[in-house]
Amino acid sequence: MSAVIKETSLYEQLMVLPENVTGEIIAGVLHTQPRPTARHALAASAVEGELYNPYHKGRGGPGGWWILVEPEVHFIRDTEVLVPDLAGWQRERMPILPQDHRFEIVPDWVCEVLSPSTQKTDRVDKMKIYAHYGVAYLWLIDPVAHSLETYALDNGHWTVIGLYQGQDEVSAAPFDAIVIELGDLWEGS
Repeated sequence: MSAVIKETSLYEQLMVLPENVTGEIIAGVLHTQPRPTARHALAASAVEGELYNPYHKGRGGPGGWWILVEPEVHFIRDTEVLVPDLAGWQRERMPILPQDHRFEIVPDWVCEVLSPSTQKTDRVDKMKIYAHYGVAYLWLIDPVAHSLETYALDNGHWTVIGLYQGQDEVSAAPFDAIVIELGDLWEGS
């Protein structure tokens, strides 16, 4: 009698990762990384905090967005799966949230917080995928260098629309109706 061995898909492998590990499928390869450092988490939380009320809730800003932390974005179901630190969708494009954890509508904005272990993947691999699938805006935050780079997609290529650092006050697309004090992203780090 021969045993039947079932191959597990990359997505099945991603789904069984331990809770302290984040997994993504990038260009057909499963990438894993440990949970973010405190500095990384602070920067992501601060940006989410700045955007949530004016854009997600419409308090003190225009509203009309879903702003979410670490959504699992399926660009190609179960074979191209990215987990940006933050992502935003205009509610007119995604009126309701999905029933499960899979987001299959391309975000309008993504934000990646760079770390030494993920910087190459974020800057090279993930930026290409976001451009390929039509994410309109991308922010890259470097909590070590205390910098924010903002990009807009133009004919399938990223164009730098803003470079900020230190304590700059930032009004950056697509969230230029508010001012973000960049120093809040590295407070205490």
